[in-house]
Amino acid sequence: MNSYVRTIKFLYSLQVRGMKFGLRGIRALLRALGHPEHQFPSLHIAGTNGKGSTAALIASILTAAGYKTGLYTSPHVIDFTERIRINGKPIARRDVVRHLRVLRPLVQRHRTTFFETVTAMAFRHFAEQKVDIAVIETGLGGRLDATNVLKPLVSVITNIGLEHTEILGRTIPSIAFEKAGIIKPFTPCVTGERSAEALQVFRTIARKRKAPLIVVRSWSTIKRSSIHGTRFDLRVGKMAYRNLLLSLAGDHQIGNAALAIATINLLNRHNQFSLSENAVREGLKDVARYSGIQARLSVVHTKPLMIADVAHNPDAISALVTSLQNLRIRNVVLLFGVSRDKDYLTMVDRLKPIVDRAVVVAAHTERARPENDLKQAFVRVGIPADTERNVRKGVIRAGALAQKGQAVLITGSHFVVGEALAFLHRKKYLTINQ
Repeated sequence: MNSYVRTIKFLYSLQVRGMKFGLRGIRALLRALGHPEHQFPSLHIAGTNGKGSTAALIASILTAAGYKTGLYTSPHVIDFTERIRINGKPIARRDVVRHLRVLRPLVQRHRTTFFETVTAMAFRHFAEQKVDIAVIETGLGGRLDATNVLKPLVSVITNIGLEHTEILGRTIPSIAFEKAGIIKPFTPCVTGERSAEALQVFRTIARKRKAPLIVVRSWSTIKRSSIHGTRFDLRVGKMAYRNLLLSLAGDHQIGNAALAIATINLLNRHNQFSLSENAVREGLKDVARYSGIQARLSVVHTKPLMIADVAHNPDAISALVTSLQNLRIRNVVLLFGVSRDKDYLTMVDRLKPIVDRAVVVAAHTERARPENDLKQAFVRVGIPADTERNVRKGVIRAGALAQKGQAVLITGSHFVVGEALAFLHRKKYLTINQ
C-alpha cells in the first residue's frame, strides 16, 4: 500500500468521529500551524444548492484574469485531491501526504474530525503556495462550519432549501440563520436568495453586523443551449453582458453565473482586484479547465450518451429535470443511488417526468440507502426499476438498457457519480469504507 493510500485511509478513519459542530477543533489546528487562514485573501460561499458551481465560476474568472486562485470544495467526485485546487489543478498526492505528516500529531492531540483536518490542510496548502486569493466553500451550514474561521473579502450565500433538517433546522428561517453565520462584521455579503423568509433573516443579521447585503437581481435571454453549454445575454444590476458563453449546461447555471459576476464586480468596485469583462467571458467559457469542476450535467460517455450530475436533494433534482426537459432530453435510463439522509421519495417523484427506466444501486459506503428501498419508490410511481449489486455493474446495465438515441443519466449522490466516473475513466476510487 503506497503512502497516499495510507494517508487517505487515515483521513477516512476520522469519519468515525462523526460531525462536530463548533470552531474549537479547527481553531486549535490552525493556531498550531501559525494561522495559515490569515495569510491569503478569501471569498466564503454557503448555500443549499449551487454553491459548488458558483465557487467554481468565481475561481474560474479569477484564474482567467491571471490570479493564482485556490479553490476548496467538498465532497470530491473521484479523488480526494479534487477538494483542494489551485488554478483548476488538484493538489499533488505527495503534498497531501506531506501535509498530513505535520497534521497527524495535532489531529490525534485535539481529536479533530475529517472535515476539520482537511480544511486545515487546504488552508496550509494555500498559504504555502502563496495564492493571490482562495475561494472557500462551506461544508455544512455556515455558522458552525469549520471554514467559518475566515475573514473573507466577500461572503456569498447562493440560496436556502430544506436539507440536513435534522442538523440545521426544519424551517427556512432556521436554516437561513445557520447559513447566514458566514456574514462577517463590515464585510459585504452577496446572495441570490429569493425567499422573503430567508432574506428577512439575512437582513436582520447583516444589519446587526453592519455588513452590506447585496441581493442579486438578474435578467437573461437565452440564445442557444445544448448539453455542452449555453449562449445568452445577461444583465446583473446595472451591468449588461451580451453573447456570453457558459460551458456548464442547464438554465439554473445562469443564476449561478450571475451571482459569480456580481461577486467579481464587487471586488472590482473596491479596487481589490482588476477583473476585466474579458476575464469574465473567458472564465465562463472554460469553467472546467480553469476550476476543475466536473459532474454538472457533464457528458461522460458518448455511445451511449451518458450524462452525470451530482444532484443530491429534491431542489437540485428539480433544476436538473427542468434543464434536461429544456434540452429535449427525456425518457432517460436512470442510474440512481442516494445517501440515507436524503429525501429520496421526493427525489424519485421529481425524476418521474424524464425517466423511462431506472437502475438503482448502493454506493460502497455505509451511508448509502439500500437498493430495494429505491426500487420500491420507483415502482410506486410506475417506473420499472432494476437493482444491481454495485455501481460498476449498474453502469454496465444502464448502458445495455439504453435504446438507440436514448441517454443514460447518472445522479443522486456524489458517491454514485464518483464510482461511475472512476469506472468509466478507468481510475481507482477509494471510498470512505475502504
